[in-house]
Amino acid sequence: MSRTSDVHEHARHFIGGEWVEPKGEGSFEVIDATTEAVMGRVPAGNAEDAAMAVAAAKAAFPAWSQTDVATRAGFLEAASAKLKERADAIADIVSREVGMPRKLALPVQVLLPIGNLRTFAKRAREMPFEEELGSSVLLREPVGVVVAITPWNYPLHQVVAKVGAALAAGCTVVLKPSEVAPLSAYALAHAFAEVGLPPGVLNLVSGDGATVGEALVESPDVDMVTFTGSTRAGRRVSEVGARTIKRVHLELGGKSAFVILDDADLGAAVKAGVKNCYLNGGQTCSAWTRMLVPAGKRDEAVAIAKSVAETFTVGDPFEGTTRLGPMASGAQRDRIRTYVQKGVEEGATLVTGGAEPPEGLDTGFFVRPTVFADVTPDMTIAREEIFGPVLSILTYEEEDDAVRIANDSIYGLHGGVFSADVERAKRVARRLRTGQVDINGGRFNAEAPFGGYKQSGNGREYGAIGIEEFLEYKSLQL
Repeated sequence: MSRTSDVHEHARHFIGGEWVEPKGEGSFEVIDATTEAVMGRVPAGNAEDAAMAVAAAKAAFPAWSQTDVATRAGFLEAASAKLKERADAIADIVSREVGMPRKLALPVQVLLPIGNLRTFAKRAREMPFEEELGSSVLLREPVGVVVAITPWNYPLHQVVAKVGAALAAGCTVVLKPSEVAPLSAYALAHAFAEVGLPPGVLNLVSGDGATVGEALVESPDVDMVTFTGSTRAGRRVSEVGARTIKRVHLELGGKSAFVILDDADLGAAVKAGVKNCYLNGGQTCSAWTRMLVPAGKRDEAVAIAKSVAETFTVGDPFEGTTRLGPMASGAQRDRIRTYVQKGVEEGATLVTGGAEPPEGLDTGFFVRPTVFADVTPDMTIAREEIFGPVLSILTYEEEDDAVRIANDSIYGLHGGVFSADVERAKRVARRLRTGQVDINGGRFNAEAPFGGYKQSGNGREYGAIGIEEFLEYKSLQL
């Protein structure tokens, strides 16, 4: 694998099946997270661009919503095949945009979402869009025009989670990807255009949240908004969407707890926890950033975590030895360093890492893989989402105490439990107020619903349940 210096220029939006000149002026530069060089440009859309895209989606909805399921599924499968042909090139782009090591970017950032398109197609074919319910006929109908606003950390994955499910359901879509990492979204739009998706069914407008995002969410012709991003931004989406009583689906922040029970294999558990926390440089909403260990095993757990963290070689994501690439932006790098400084100031023990730049990496948005011990539940680093490779180790006295600490959060997106007794682990998992819990390192399942409790959002993504989010129910009384 070798790094390229290609600059990906996109001067148009995709609206109504055509690549159209933007009404907005200027563009956003996409920055290579390792070299800090410009690697791409996309248009800076405005409210007029947003309105054109919504109008195109509204015009396309009547015909698309009546298209048979097999046809809709076929478009998803065809687009999946097109993306598969370009998988390596897209992985290169995402590694440069986001900083994930290239050897992981291909399977995680590209092949997984490509497979998810096929999964949505399969589940749509199996879904009962019409069924008898006593003396009624229950119809599942598409909600309408959907606006999808997606983040930068898993740019293609999060786009597919929304666009794939919405199209499978029979909705039309206006997509606004993050201006930080928009290039794979353009690859998706090109793929659907090439396989002949009807005009207006999928539209792409690039721009920032304050301009394009706000205009899309407030449009009275939009029936649903699906948003992934920060809890702060999610509150704004909810407020604006409420003006027209549209459906709003939110996948927001997390501060996930990883509970290591006293009978667990401590070495295996701590290793799994550190790896989970540092995936994609910690730029993962579901990352286990709070490791809860029995008080009597504090020293051993800290020593293991330090050892594992220090194996995460920081560097260029295209180097084979790199396990931790740069953060996606300078702003994100600076945010993480500020949180690390806050942890030290509030009295947590800095085990490894720190706020200083990694040695020899003066260019690029790099941070040190960091572990804190002696973290208390009231500390900032235990309460706020850092979105970087920063692990907080907390201790507990007994099982009820662990559950209490784990649930002491405004978030409830994800979590983990390790135990030698699987049934015991499942009992603890059932007590955690969170949308998903991994038992002994259970693997990600793209068929299982993903989403959170509390301020981690509402609604679910992936699989059949992810398609259900984009459906309305109608009953015909006979």
